[in-house]
Amino acid sequence: MIDSNIIIFLSKGQIEIDDILSNYDKILVSIISYMEIYGYSFKNKREKALVDAFFNLVEVIGINKSIANIVIDYRKTANKKIKLPDAIILASAKYMSADLLTDDWDDFVDVDNDVNVLKLR
Repeated sequence: MIDSNIIIFLSKGQIEIDDILSNYDKILVSIISYMEIYGYSFKNKREKALVDAFFNLVEVIGINKSIANIVIDYRKTANKKIKLPDAIILASAKYMSADLLTDDWDDFVDVDNDVNVLKLR
């Protein structure tokens, strides 16, 4: 599962998609990240084209009742407060039994120790 900030780094050429693909056979993105990214103002057409190409390679995971129930649990019982979009992204990773790759490791750490949260950079 790729967090929104990683997709932005990809669009700016700050990291390469091959760095991710070499470690994983399948790339997942939460529908939240999809909405966040396409709500972002791209500096140029090249960045947007890279994002479009990226989303053609990945599976976008929607929100279902199981994910919603995990989010509710996080919001009620987590050791620290987590923003709703971040909770949905983390819950999606848990539901899909996926690692979560992010640059905002601090936002997710100690919320659910069953999810492997990895800082990419």
